[in-house]
Amino acid sequence: MSRTLLVTGGSGYFGSLLAEQALARGDRVRIFDLEAPVDPTDAEVVVGDVRDRAALTEACDGVDAVLHNVAQVPLAKDHELFRSVNVGGTANVLLAARDAGVAKVVSTSSSAIFGIPEANPVTEDTPGRPLEAYGRAKLVAETLCAQAVEAGQDVTVVRPRTILGHGRLGIMAILFEFVAEGAPVFVFGRGDNRYQFVHSSDLADAILRAADREGPAIYNVGGDRPGTMRETLQVLVDHAGTGSRVRSLPTGPAARAMKALSGAGLLPFAPYHWLLYGESLWFDTSRAREELDWTPVHDNAGMLIESYEWYLAHRVGLAERGGSHHQSPVPLGVLKLLKRWP
Repeated sequence: MSRTLLVTGGSGYFGSLLAEQALARGDRVRIFDLEAPVDPTDAEVVVGDVRDRAALTEACDGVDAVLHNVAQVPLAKDHELFRSVNVGGTANVLLAARDAGVAKVVSTSSSAIFGIPEANPVTEDTPGRPLEAYGRAKLVAETLCAQAVEAGQDVTVVRPRTILGHGRLGIMAILFEFVAEGAPVFVFGRGDNRYQFVHSSDLADAILRAADREGPAIYNVGGDRPGTMRETLQVLVDHAGTGSRVRSLPTGPAARAMKALSGAGLLPFAPYHWLLYGESLWFDTSRAREELDWTPVHDNAGMLIESYEWYLAHRVGLAERGGSHHQSPVPLGVLKLLKRWP
């Protein structure tokens, strides 16, 4: 049955894909974001800010479900925006949906709420213990969702692992540029930490299924067969055939250097990156599989190769493309020096 969906953040990397996937299955889609999507869309577009509750309430008129994806990502490095957008924006979405009589809200959270977990795989019941400002803001947003559920709203939270897919850039563009130019790519220590991705289309499928399901819930969503960081990167460099090799850096010194250089504005990384790049984190996705009848199509290696091939095909002109943090490549800074690592 066709429904009307409001996609907040529908002009961003993932939100735009989610909107198109909803349109493809026959839903009517209204996008709410600070600006219109970079690419043409058949969705209705409402330009607005999630910090404006009145604008959100108006956008919710006649909507069956809200798919909430607006977030300031770790690359923003702006604690005030983490608070006002990720926390305050979520509060506004929940209140606007309640006031407009929207039957369902699905809020996209983050695996950053778990920090470095004590054990893997991580389940929906694993306690959150974020280590940096972005993760803390996302955990507070989840708490607001839980409070809305207690007050009688039907709110589901979906927590994705690191998102990949065609068009996913941001920090990933650094990896892809190094591989394309035959430069070394790096792991911390032996690179034996197990790291999980999720393909954007698999995540969109899970969110749409969650929107169709009555009753509040929480779902951890990740791809199949998460490998170690070294295994995953080795598959990519073998596929590329550019002479790029996987090299090891000592974990402690490398993380401290990333922190210091990022603090000085010489690297594009955020605390999330240097804290978690060398750590294991993967989800038990059995609840989503059982309750949503959802199965991921992509595994780590396949989605990384797909993202890399999209980057190669669109490399020229990416810097001028514009869009969100995840739709644009980030500047390398002093990472350029690592391209010449022997």
